[in-house]
Amino acid sequence: MTTDELQIHRRDGVVEVVFDRPERRNAFTAAMYAGMRALVDELGTDPSTRVLVLRCAGGKAFAAGNEISDFLDRDAVAYEESIRELLVALFELPQVTIAAVDGACVGGGLAVATHCDLRICTPHSRFGYPIARTLGNALSASIVYRCASVFGESLTREMLLTSRLTSADRAYAAGAVMSVVEDLDAEVGHVVHGLLEASAVTLRATKGQLTHRARLLEAEPDTDAALLAEVYQGPDFAEGVRAFLAKEKPAFRR
Repeated sequence: MTTDELQIHRRDGVVEVVFDRPERRNAFTAAMYAGMRALVDELGTDPSTRVLVLRCAGGKAFAAGNEISDFLDRDAVAYEESIRELLVALFELPQVTIAAVDGACVGGGLAVATHCDLRICTPHSRFGYPIARTLGNALSASIVYRCASVFGESLTREMLLTSRLTSADRAYAAGAVMSVVEDLDAEVGHVVHGLLEASAVTLRATKGQLTHRARLLEAEPDTDAALLAEVYQGPDFAEGVRAFLAKEKPAFRR
């Protein structure tokens, strides 16, 4: 599925997805998630594709979360679950996946980036989950665990509990990004070239091993669904959505 907001480009061995919604800082819509899910399902059985690159248009944001208005006409818990299922499918792809981050990478954008194998970013990029001060929602446990695996537990706690964004330099120091570069296109091209020259057998076997390890370490607790239902059906999330759409500061319960 290729749309104006989710552009898919293909060349020998490589699929590149461009999030092209710069007027909304590339916030993901339900249609964009559906397009990504269709592509991921296709790539899961496509041995001819070796690399998947996710990148953004506009230079200000990889993706600034989700389109909040999409929560108004659907079950928020079910929507969150569908996003989680997409992220799991993205993470389990046999291809090597790269998030090319240029600008803000927060909320849903960070969830997508942390479910990629590699992250490359520009110096002005920022990462975080400021949901405690914006929407008053919560993340699926698997998304929190994946963030902790990528950024480390201490930095993940800081991002989630203080709502502070993490700089590109701190993300690099934590090992969450492989490089911080001014010329993102050149660095992505260099990495992709190396991957295409590497043994496909080795890369797929290694990905399978790492994915198995992550499944063991990042398994969700049985109580997670009930916890998310309580949060999404509670007053703070309702207030967060109302305030966001009204462009006001939310007045959460004290």
